[in-house]
Amino acid sequence: MTVTHLAIVMPAYNEAEGIRGFIDEIRDHVAPLAGRVSFFIADDQSTDATAHVVDGVADVDVQTQPANRGHGPTALAAYRLGLASTADLIVHVDGDGQFLGADFVRLIRAIDTASADVVHGVRGGRTEPWYRRMLTACVGLMIAAASGRRIPDVNTPLRAYRPAALRALVDAVPTDAAVPHVHFSLAEARGGFEVRYVRVASIPRRGQSQSGTMWGRAAGVRVPSKRLRQFAVAALREAWMLSLRPSAPLRGIRRTSTRRLT
Repeated sequence: MTVTHLAIVMPAYNEAEGIRGFIDEIRDHVAPLAGRVSFFIADDQSTDATAHVVDGVADVDVQTQPANRGHGPTALAAYRLGLASTADLIVHVDGDGQFLGADFVRLIRAIDTASADVVHGVRGGRTEPWYRRMLTACVGLMIAAASGRRIPDVNTPLRAYRPAALRALVDAVPTDAAVPHVHFSLAEARGGFEVRYVRVASIPRRGQSQSGTMWGRAAGVRVPSKRLRQFAVAALREAWMLSLRPSAPLRGIRRTSTRRLT
C-alpha cells in the first residue's frame, strides 16, 4: 500500500522532552507507506520548548493555539490542520508518545485492506492510574448503551481517518468540545461509518517532568485529582447534551455515501 500524502496530527502541551523522538520514530516506520509524510502539531500554549524542539524539521508544522484550552479543543485544532493539508489519510495521536511507531503501520494497512472509513487503535496494557481506566470503562458502557453495541476503547487517541469521514465529524462537533473522540465514536456507530479496530500497545508517556501531558501528571497519585473529577463531571454533562439526549444535535451525523468515504 502507498498513501500519496499522509498527515500525522498531534495535540501537545509541554512535551518537549519526548515529542521529537516520537515524531522520528513514527516517520521511520510510516515513510515506506507514503509518498509524502507531514506532521502537524497543535501546541496548546506550552510553557516549555514544545513549539521549538522541531524548528528546522522540514516535514513538521507547529501551530501554537491562541489560548490554552485543554486536550479536546486542541485535538480538534490538530484535525483541522490535517484536513487543510489535503492529505489523503490523516492519523491522530497525542503528543505524549504513548504508542509505538510500528503500530502506526498496522493502522494504515488496516484502513486500506478493510476498506474502512476509520481505524481505531485499541490500547492494551494501559499504564494510566486505575481511575483513568475506570473512567474510560464507565464511558464505554454508557456509549454502548446509547449505540446498541460495544465500542472498544471509546476514547482512544490513536485513529486513522479518511478525510471525508473525518470532515463529517469535525464539522459537526463544537470547536470547544472537551471529549471529541467520545462524540466521534458514538457518531460513527450510529451513522453507518465503516470502522475497524486494531490492537495496539500502550506505553508510558515519553517524558518525566511534572508539567508534561495535557491530562496532568499522575505518577504516585492514588486518587483522582480535583481537576480530573471536575473534568469527568463536565465531560459527562457534555456527552449528554451533545450526543446522548433524545434531541442531542450530534445524533444526526451520518455517513454521506454508501461508498467508502475517500
